[in-house]
Amino acid sequence: MGSIRVALRLGVFLSLAVVAAIATIFGSVRGIIHDPQHRPVQGAMVMLKAKASDWSKTANTNANGEFDFGAVPLGEYSVSVANPGFEQVMQDVTVMSGTEPIVHFQLKVAVNGETVTVSAAPESVPTDTATPTTLVSREDIQRTPGADRTNSMAMITDYVPGAYVTHDQLHIRGGHQTTWLVDGVPVPNTNIASNIGPQFDPKDIDYLEVNRGSYGAEFGDRTYGVFNVVPRTGFERNNEAELVMSFGNFYQTNDSLSFGSHTQRFAYYVSLNGNRSNLGLQPPVPEVVHDAANGYGGFGTLIFNVDPSNQLRLVTSLRRDYYQVPFDPNPNDIENGSIPANGFNPQFPSVGLRDGEHESDTVINFSWVHTFNSKVLMTVSPLFHFNSGDYNSLTSDTPIATTENRGSTYAGGQASVSASFARNNLQAGLFTFYQHDSEVFGAIFNDGSGNPPITDTQHPTGNQETFFIDDKFTPVPWLTLIAGMRPTRFSGGVTESAISPRFGATVTIPKLRWTFRGFYGHYYQAPPLLTVSGPALIDFAKGDGLGFAPLHGEFDEEHQFGVTIPYRGWVLDADNFRTNVRNFFDHNNIGASSIFFPITVSQAVIRGWELTLRSPRIAHRGQIHLAYSNQIAEGSGTITGGLTNFSFSPELSPLDHDQRNTLNLGGDVTLPWRSFASTNVSYGSGFHNGFIGQPFPGDYLPAHTTFDLSLGKDFGERFSASVNALNVANRRVELDNSLTFGGFHWNNPREVYVEVRYRFHY
Repeated sequence: MGSIRVALRLGVFLSLAVVAAIATIFGSVRGIIHDPQHRPVQGAMVMLKAKASDWSKTANTNANGEFDFGAVPLGEYSVSVANPGFEQVMQDVTVMSGTEPIVHFQLKVAVNGETVTVSAAPESVPTDTATPTTLVSREDIQRTPGADRTNSMAMITDYVPGAYVTHDQLHIRGGHQTTWLVDGVPVPNTNIASNIGPQFDPKDIDYLEVNRGSYGAEFGDRTYGVFNVVPRTGFERNNEAELVMSFGNFYQTNDSLSFGSHTQRFAYYVSLNGNRSNLGLQPPVPEVVHDAANGYGGFGTLIFNVDPSNQLRLVTSLRRDYYQVPFDPNPNDIENGSIPANGFNPQFPSVGLRDGEHESDTVINFSWVHTFNSKVLMTVSPLFHFNSGDYNSLTSDTPIATTENRGSTYAGGQASVSASFARNNLQAGLFTFYQHDSEVFGAIFNDGSGNPPITDTQHPTGNQETFFIDDKFTPVPWLTLIAGMRPTRFSGGVTESAISPRFGATVTIPKLRWTFRGFYGHYYQAPPLLTVSGPALIDFAKGDGLGFAPLHGEFDEEHQFGVTIPYRGWVLDADNFRTNVRNFFDHNNIGASSIFFPITVSQAVIRGWELTLRSPRIAHRGQIHLAYSNQIAEGSGTITGGLTNFSFSPELSPLDHDQRNTLNLGGDVTLPWRSFASTNVSYGSGFHNGFIGQPFPGDYLPAHTTFDLSLGKDFGERFSASVNALNVANRRVELDNSLTFGGFHWNNPREVYVEVRYRFHY
């Protein structure tokens, strides 16, 4: 009967495809062309060309001098216009998902019949979205120190304000519940902080669009961050392969081999990768002990244009990773035992642990993109996702040998339609999935307590159905009004429903092109299926004064306003936000088990302001970027779901990942002899101190600054090499002393490695 119910759900989903929204890697580009007397130019040829690949489209203007390109993947493009008797003009434009940039050309009469190319207005920025967005390109990832390594988060933390890694988890805007999308299709995952690396290898990404808050209804419910991936497709290659290999200290290597090519109708990209290092996770002490990591994976995309109106897209991804969990080898450290001179008590004894984490992940997304006309686009995307995290210990581990083997299987899809008409840009859609989890939890007590071994096995199921509708109304060119709604029903350990309204507006000052924006909205995040219910474990928890309460979904209310200021190719973006949370998702553990249990905290308030600055190519050589966040993340401390100690603390206090000031400043420059240099300086004011006075005084741990550097050179058309140094000064601090994965955490020591790239045709 269970399989029949799944089939019925999928059948209902497919039957609703014709009434549903846009795969959100797409936007559109519109424009109008006038002659010197401001009369519309009919029949002018317009070409839209991707800056980083061979992807292009052409169109001709209508009687009103207008042109329209639909189904444009997000990224950076140039728009060029040619018409007999006029100079050829070109303008850069950036397309974000769900946006409709409007460009304007006023042609000049060609002198002596000659045609020349001139640059029109500087690169445009979206004026019809309330979402603060950071766009990271393939070149950014390749040049940023350490960013293209398989398990690196630098492509996010170096460019996105308020994003950092602590206790081996990416945090952004005060939380770690984020959504990954590929080709605009969500990769469902209801688990909390259960995996370590990024969802996809950075080397397989063409563009990464990071949205932080103020989402339209089509973008989902993870208020802290949405990572929208445009994968490499093969349009950037012609029967070309690339071999990437690196070698560095800690016996590290990150290697990949990829192939790609395209025709007018077909494009493909496929890659294989492998990595290993003796420095995997953030160690609990300055020394690096029992910290090896290794993994392998594969990635592939296929695009087939059946005809001008129908496109088929397939994305597949496979990853397998292993991490040793580091420990503190000194039994007399403050972490492991008391220090008589100071009178400190043990904080997180790890000297007797020899744990390891195996993770695997598989994604299969298929999309049918149908263009009815330049105004209406439909996408139907069935999906499959499997994710597992197996935490294992030696049976002799002290004080507790713990095991947690979890596997989560998701099947479902997204169907969507977008329509532009009159002054409206309407999107409506359906996203649904069915989930089946399997978990085995075990514990062996080697602490002399006499507690018998514990085993708990669960196989819960759940499903989610979400409908969304969103409209952008532009009554006048300088004003956009945004309204949407996202009803959701979740059924699992609990059954919950939520209706999430969202409203926004943007106002663009003519001539200055400053865009002010405001947003108010609600979000609902479905809870994990898994908590622990075995009687033996519950009895043990009760013996420690703990217990387990049912998990409920997280409800968020967000207020945000900001401004985007473009000036001669520079773009300054600033915003202020406040997120009020009920049932904030976090994690907890029993003693020194090093295993996360999902919990919900009754209340959290996250507020702050953010600033980003991005320059154009200065003198065609250099570019800089800056990301700054001033943020406060606080919770009430009252645990309402999951593993709880039943304590009540009505006052807001800092969460363990609360860091008030975070700054990243970086850039790259093209040097003579086909070489380049890039750098990034990262500053953090320090995370909340979980053990005040032991040994650090004050409410926060020490501030920390790291400096990263990369130097590279091309040798001909096929071969290039770079030297990368991370944390050049080898400055070490204790980042985090909350009781999380592997105990405490220090930032990584200096890493130096050489990366070589070899490109060849086949």
